[in-house]
Amino acid sequence: QIDYTGTEPSSPCNKCLNVSWDSTPPCTCTINFTLEHSFESNVFMYYGLSNFYQNHRRYVKSRDDSQLNGDNSSLLNPSKECEPYRTNEDKPIAPCGAIANSMFNDTLELYRIDNDTRTPITLIKKGIAWWTDKNVKFRNPTGDGNNLTALFQGTTKPVNWPKPVYMLDSEPDNNGFINEDFIVWMRTAALPTFRKLYRLIERKNNFQPTLQAGKYSLDIAYNYPVHSFDGRKRMILSTISWMGGKNPFLGIAYITVGSICFFLGVVLLFIHHKYGNRNTSADIPN
Repeated sequence: QIDYTGTEPSSPCNKCLNVSWDSTPPCTCTINFTLEHSFESNVFMYYGLSNFYQNHRRYVKSRDDSQLNGDNSSLLNPSKECEPYRTNEDKPIAPCGAIANSMFNDTLELYRIDNDTRTPITLIKKGIAWWTDKNVKFRNPTGDGNNLTALFQGTTKPVNWPKPVYMLDSEPDNNGFINEDFIVWMRTAALPTFRKLYRLIERKNNFQPTLQAGKYSLDIAYNYPVHSFDGRKRMILSTISWMGGKNPFLGIAYITVGSICFFLGVVLLFIHHKYGNRNTSADIPN
């Protein structure tokens, strides 16, 4: 994990701490780090946020699923659940709502350093969203032709976005409402500290690890402000084994609940033996 919030004065990203949503050009910083061990299999790059309550009731409801599914009438007349991010300057916002408006927009690039030479690591941006989200829940509006600029005509971008939804990517199958970065963000997290998949690093061959042990640098286009609500940002590199990924939460939860159940069982057993009705007489009282 690499924390790049920049609250520490010695951090390279401290200069970007008070960045605003529409900073032009974006503030950039670079953090160097060392991998002590190689990553042998495919690597997953996540971004993590802390003290960000995506589970707030009004926040979770602030979206229009019909609009996100490509319904043309909802595109121009979003749900009232999106207020106050439903319209802007008398134009409907696409996508509307607080979830979309607060979409994470930092740009992360990874480099390997070898003899003072920086070699970029290929980061794959497709395949990070759930298949059902990409192919079922999210759809672009329909109409004559495939020109997204024309299909989103009459709408405006979310207030905090630097560009409209039809300019999220240059590739048509990853643009608009079906942009995978956008889809990943729209699946809200249950806890205030969470991470979301950002990129994939695929293993090229079986003879070399995906990421060799050594020196690396992380280049950050720092666009997403978190200092105002005491949040933190981090980049996470992770991999999986035949048992899956490293997630201690379930193990800790099972052990905790099991221990509580065992303790209560012992207490109830003691109460039953000490205070329970021990009358074994077969006589039926009058």
